[in-house]
Amino acid sequence: MRKIIVLTFMTLDGVMQAPGGPEEDQSGAFKYGGWSAPFTDEVSGKIMQKQMEATDILLGRKTFDIFEDYWPKHADYWPGINDVTKYVLSNTKDKSDWNNTRFLTSVADIEKLRNSEGGDIKVWGSGELVQLLLKHDLVDELWLKIYPVLLGKGKTIFSQDTIPMALELTESTVTPSGVIFVNYKRGGEVKTGTIGA
Repeated sequence: MRKIIVLTFMTLDGVMQAPGGPEEDQSGAFKYGGWSAPFTDEVSGKIMQKQMEATDILLGRKTFDIFEDYWPKHADYWPGINDVTKYVLSNTKDKSDWNNTRFLTSVADIEKLRNSEGGDIKVWGSGELVQLLLKHDLVDELWLKIYPVLLGKGKTIFSQDTIPMALELTESTVTPSGVIFVNYKRGGEVKTGTIGA
């Protein structure tokens, strides 16, 4: 079975919309695109380089449209991105000129992909897709990049449909600019108790 790893840039209040730039995603009159840029430093750059090691990726259609337009022209910043398989969940698009792109149309397609042979599959951005994966218990690891900023509104990855699960910390780093890089893997069922009992 292949692991599905969700990688997300998020604010302290859980917003993941348009971290990379003002033009990235202005839907919902979002005016804070590029909110992650002021926090870039050498430590975060090295961690990002490691997280961007070539693996197959799974994207929602909106994020794919952004990637398809940008990364083929800037592949020197993400070595291997043009060579890995890009899986896209979409009911409105079924072809692309970006090499090694495959389209999926259902949760069943994702389950089949996860149960196939091969390496890890990373999910970048794709808020609606991540919510769907969390609803259907299809996330094996969460690699979060939590930024010291509050936006109050914008798209988030978590919804009321998220399946409850405990997580186990596997790695964490706080950068000089205050970004928390934290990786979690599945930790089993949620346990409850009484503090001090």
